[in-house]
Amino acid sequence: MGAGKSTVVNIISGRLQPDEGFLELDSNTRLTGISVRAAQASGIETVHQHLALCNKLSAAENIFLGREPVRFSLGPLRFVDRAKAARLAEAEITGVGGRLPRFDVPVEKFSGGQRQAIAIARAVYRANRLIMLDEPTAALGVKQTAATLETIRKVAAKGLAVLMISHNLNDVFEIADRIVSLRLGKVTLDAKKGDVTPSQVRQLMAGIE
Repeated sequence: MGAGKSTVVNIISGRLQPDEGFLELDSNTRLTGISVRAAQASGIETVHQHLALCNKLSAAENIFLGREPVRFSLGPLRFVDRAKAARLAEAEITGVGGRLPRFDVPVEKFSGGQRQAIAIARAVYRANRLIMLDEPTAALGVKQTAATLETIRKVAAKGLAVLMISHNLNDVFEIADRIVSLRLGKVTLDAKKGDVTPSQVRQLMAGIE
């Protein structure tokens, strides 16, 4: 049995329905029976651990998939403005601190850190309230982890709330303002970062009182 982190993310993102209770946004918006579409319409986006990128598509195509800038329409046909999409993609990725050598090649050509930046840029483009990141540094090296944490800082600086799921307490204490610990589906800690130590959080995660 896990801690329940993925279940929380899936409920907030609308992929699972809670057995009881409700979600509340901004202390004045109550959501019940939320779906993925309703969560996204409320400004909530998720960057999953596996990133959910289309490997054969470019960075621009991944970011704007289903929301492509259009040059013109002819009946049901829509003609994508690829040059504009590339410019906008570069602006989105640069805006979260990412850098890519090209925007017209499949994302499978990029490093883990670059792919993470693309996934985060896509979420930022679509969200206006909350971005959830599930283990964003789990498969990254030291340099890529540092770049990803800087990207997350830039996202927060845009005024978006960021919920980061992580087992890595070094990353958590470097970037978080508030820390919530779960064990077996129950909240064992909800505190400001300055009020707890990594050792205390580890003990709570391990079930040591």
